[in-house]
Amino acid sequence: MELHQEIKTLAAQLGAILTDKCLWITTAESCTGGGVSYALTDTPGSSRYLGRAFVTYSNEAKHELINVATSTLEQFGAVSEQTVKEMAFGAINAANADVAIAISGVAGPGGATPGKPVGFVWFCIQIAGKQFTFKQVFSGDRSQVRVQAIEFALKKTIEKINL
Repeated sequence: MELHQEIKTLAAQLGAILTDKCLWITTAESCTGGGVSYALTDTPGSSRYLGRAFVTYSNEAKHELINVATSTLEQFGAVSEQTVKEMAFGAINAANADVAIAISGVAGPGGATPGKPVGFVWFCIQIAGKQFTFKQVFSGDRSQVRVQAIEFALKKTIEKINL
């Protein structure tokens, strides 16, 4: 996978911040399939701030690996604010991390439902017990949606960690 320069730059910037603040990060990714953790580990020295990451593409993985409640998935669906909040919380606990990035969305070309079109993505950034959620609708094909989601997640994490 060849990373876009903007993603490489953002990942390196986030890595430097994490290193400077002595923080550990984890990811819980669905539609991005590990793209954020791939970007973070592309930077030399990433073992100082990333110990574990989770690709939880299926509902079963979300439940079994990072403890997303089955009732949450049934009631709200995998692509929901409630689910990404539980993904972030579960990943932080499973990885013993300080920061989590959780992402779940519809990358396409299929999977769209009423109210959740292709490109619809939920994010949760958890830092120091505080959760920040974001909802975005990206345009383009599957690859473009995933790249935009990775870039957005990195930007928002940098923004929130620097508060």
